[in-house]
Amino acid sequence: MAYVINDECISCGACAAECPVSAISEGDGKYEINADLCVECGACAGVCPVGAPNN
Repeated sequence: MAYVINDECISCGACAAECPVSAISEGDGKYEINADLCVECGACAGVCPVGAPNN
């Protein structure tokens, strides 16, 4: 199951910079993960300061 970013997102962009497949983009008020591109590596979750990405 692809990662999703919850409402705790503070829009810092750390997750997008770390994503190896560029599946994360800035959405409306928070970052979003394209489930079709996500390879479930967890890199985004590892760098998020608030733990917003989860699966």
